[in-house]
Amino acid sequence: MRNFISQKVASTPPSGIRKFFDIATTMENVISLGIGEPDFVTPEPILREGIASLKRGETRYTSNSGTIELRTALSHHLAELYGVLYSPEAEILITVGVSEALYLAMTAVVDPGDEVIIPEPCFVSYAPEVTFAGGVPVTVPTHVEDDFRVTAATIQEAITPKTKAILLGYPNNPTGAVMTREIMQEIAILAEKHDLLLISDEIYDRLVYGVQHTCVPGLPGMRDRTILLGGFSKDYAMTGWRLGYVCANPDLLSAMRKVHQYTIMSAPTMAQAAGIAALEAGNEYVEKMRDEYDRRRRLIVDGFNTLGLDCFEPRGAFYAFPSIAASGMSSDDFAMRLLEEEEVAVVPGEAFGPSGEGFIRASYATDYEKIAEALNRIESFMRRHG
Repeated sequence: MRNFISQKVASTPPSGIRKFFDIATTMENVISLGIGEPDFVTPEPILREGIASLKRGETRYTSNSGTIELRTALSHHLAELYGVLYSPEAEILITVGVSEALYLAMTAVVDPGDEVIIPEPCFVSYAPEVTFAGGVPVTVPTHVEDDFRVTAATIQEAITPKTKAILLGYPNNPTGAVMTREIMQEIAILAEKHDLLLISDEIYDRLVYGVQHTCVPGLPGMRDRTILLGGFSKDYAMTGWRLGYVCANPDLLSAMRKVHQYTIMSAPTMAQAAGIAALEAGNEYVEKMRDEYDRRRRLIVDGFNTLGLDCFEPRGAFYAFPSIAASGMSSDDFAMRLLEEEEVAVVPGEAFGPSGEGFIRASYATDYEKIAEALNRIESFMRRHG
């Protein structure tokens, strides 16, 4: 029998995260700093509204675009936070998480051979989604010396006549880096100069510490040149609800809605009801969770630095990205041996691109006491290997 698997899928390696999760699930005493998921239960008002939606019998499809009530609430939310106003009818689409939103963006705008510039380290699905859409991912490195912020100069060097878009993810997974408004403005000017699209994944927009988040479409001239990706999973501890959104000008949004219609139909109905409650009543819970993440952030960053695993200060999301140079190991070896010897799960930096080699990702979206115990175990590990 011939091989029926497409070349673009066959040539894409599996996620570098999964094997560590699969091993960790077989271990009874493991402490996982690997999964990028809030350990909080979805806040009570949001839960209640999701349950109430089911009890009201709201178990059918919604509009392809999502309920107008959620889109209207989201429009007000973005205008209040960032001064960016999107039409609920023509410029907002509710999706099955940001993962679908990213898929829609790539499928709708990328033609075969188009190049998309992606700063690394980055979320593991960015480059594969470009490839699956028929495009060519062009990765550019970021460095700890620059706090893992990509610069306009680095992007400029990667631009060719085939470049169509720049895909940005800040606050960043896996590094926790955030962008200054000044640097983001320089990139925006570059995109306008070369007539490029900006695709901005801002799923962690509310989880920033001591800094202000820069919403890309809020920059001068960027609203109609940006596809904004966002969602409820991280800010509101709603990962299992699978609720995201994409905002763009009417032409781009219409193209993405077309793909969504044929692929998904609509996002989960009860999740959309819960999303309205999140926007209307969730702010105090977001602030409480962010304060707790900040407490954990200071613990884990200080802990790594004390152990000789130099860690720059992450100012967003809920990840630390320490250097493991003191161990003399590759990031994959370090993560595997730490899991086997001390039952602590982290993710090797190389899973997020070549420029992540020499680092590990450790999530602090887990209990404070568990993080403290994980640091004790890592100390034992480093006494043997550091």
